[in-house]
Order: sequence, then C-alpha cells, then structure tokens
Amino acid sequence: MKNTIRVQRAIKNITQAELADLVQVSRQTINTIESGKYVPSTVLALKIARVFDTSVDNIFELEEGD
Repeated sequence: MKNTIRVQRAIKNITQAELADLVQVSRQTINTIESGKYVPSTVLALKIARVFDTSVDNIFELEEGD
C-alpha cells in the first residue's frame, strides 16, 4: 500500500513525532507506515486523514499486488 504521509507532513510542516502525538501512536508507528512496512488500522487511517483534513483515499492507495 502506497501512502502520501511524508508529503502531507511536509505541506503541514509537522514532524513524525507531532503527527504521532496527534493520532496517539508512537513516532516509530508513523515511520513504519510511511515506509510501507505497516498498514494502519481503519481507525488510525481515519485519524491521520482527519489531521490532514482530507479523505483516507487521498493518503492511502492500493498497489497492484495488494
């Protein structure tokens, strides 16, 4: 699954740690999601989308093999 979290963070000028605090997870969780090693739960994906004031499908996208 691809995501645009790194881009969204740059636009909002927030760090991984700040995003993690806003969605109540660890910075390491945000890092593993950004790198594509971890797929977030639906609730976490919705919280992340809320922080960036956008929809989940603007942040997360399925790849061919998913």
